[in-house]
Amino acid sequence: MAITAAQVKELREMTGLGMMECKQALVEADGNQELAVDILRKKAGAKVDKKASRIATDGAIAIATTGDNKTGAIVEVNSETDFVAKGDEFLGFSADIARCACDNNPADVDALMALAAPSGSGTLGEVRQALVSKLGENMNVRRFARIESTGTIGSYIHGRKIGVMVELEGGNEELARDIAMHVAASKPDFVSKDEVPDEVINKEKEILTEQAKNEGKPDDIVEKMIVGRINKFLNEICLLGQPFVKDPDTTVEKLLKASNATVKQFIRYEVGEGMEKKNEDFAAEVMAQVKGA
Repeated sequence: MAITAAQVKELREMTGLGMMECKQALVEADGNQELAVDILRKKAGAKVDKKASRIATDGAIAIATTGDNKTGAIVEVNSETDFVAKGDEFLGFSADIARCACDNNPADVDALMALAAPSGSGTLGEVRQALVSKLGENMNVRRFARIESTGTIGSYIHGRKIGVMVELEGGNEELARDIAMHVAASKPDFVSKDEVPDEVINKEKEILTEQAKNEGKPDDIVEKMIVGRINKFLNEICLLGQPFVKDPDTTVEKLLKASNATVKQFIRYEVGEGMEKKNEDFAAEVMAQVKGA
């Protein structure tokens, strides 16, 4: 029986295990999800699948760089609660993940988790499973990114929940860190205006045009208003056009020019962004039970 990507994805979400492990289990089970879960429970430990169905949207960002700041990696590691996420064991595991991603350049998360753990306690995946059993919470490595540069890599982590890496050509380590701090605070979507896709600009133009027309402005005035408002919009979403957080009287672009520096790219991770978070209304749950009694 042919095993589909959707089946593998579903089993991964149920168990929290790697893609190849899940695919192999599905092959052995001839596509039967329940049997595949049993196979994985026997191989990977019964406790893992009991917790993997829980939504893990808390966690931490970790960053590792080489001594010369030419290579760096940023990772997001998720847990179910802030209590576990701020613990030494979880933070140490997250730091190990970032270090291995930086030093080994794995192709994807599965390859990363197959790497030997710095502690010598098996693979990173095996360390994760042990922590799940010990701490009583599901935890996953959600994503990572890696940069190799001929310039300088700056990084900044704010409160464990937001992390940024910036690749800078020219300038120095202090400037690179300042730019990373700015990205953490101001959350730009792009480095410069020429990176913004046409569809983003066109959509904004459509919205701004309707707003201007609703204000009763004539067409020639609307056109002039749109030009100004689009420029303002682009400055807001692009790093170079934003006021620098440490000195709002200057833009990031002017700051970089003063040091003859260029931002090649930035990567900003925020814990849980884009993930569906489970909202539990315990009062409503109790009320429902009372009404049903």
